[in-house]
Amino acid sequence: MEDILNPPRVRIRRRGADKHPLILKAARELVAQSGFREAQMTVIADAAGIAIGTLYRYFPSKTELMVEVVKSTAQREVDVVAGIAMRDGSACEKLGAAAWTFASRALRGRRLAHALVAEPVEPEVEAVRLTYHRALSRVFKTIIEQGVENHEFPTQNAAASADCIVGCLFEGLVAPLSNGAADASTSLSSHAASIITFCLRGVAGRMLTFPPMPAG
Repeated sequence: MEDILNPPRVRIRRRGADKHPLILKAARELVAQSGFREAQMTVIADAAGIAIGTLYRYFPSKTELMVEVVKSTAQREVDVVAGIAMRDGSACEKLGAAAWTFASRALRGRRLAHALVAEPVEPEVEAVRLTYHRALSRVFKTIIEQGVENHEFPTQNAAASADCIVGCLFEGLVAPLSNGAADASTSLSSHAASIITFCLRGVAGRMLTFPPMPAG
């Protein structure tokens, strides 16, 4: 008869250290080096220093892992730009600083940025990228609304203007981001500045200049 007061002890299998951050770091670094296509699961496992079976226990498919890479990386970029939107200062200053910070960070990490913007991907990954686009657009929308309220910008559809800024930044940077040359930082910065000047002129309805802002 089973002893109710002293039931048999259940052996608890203790898990080792969580490998999730390690896997994401290794995957993100590989995507930054060579894009989504070349970031294969076996290579990621080797880079993370884990067995391939361990990797598949955390992420049953490459698509699931790439979705997480895009989510974590995109959220970091959105947080940086949103931090600028929260600063004190005029809407003109913040709009220029936010756009310049996004562009300069993208140009510094061109391969990863190209993967986040334009590389052909599975539908699940593309859906996350579209969420990233919308999140950035909401940040710019907030700044534009402030500018309209403070009479810095003319009355306009802030959501549409914000979408146009994101579209200009993404589409205008696709070609430079896909260029593997690493010795053209000056011309790329000038190209990014031209895109941002165009965006500011469209929102403000007049020519605005902005000082190059340090990337966040």
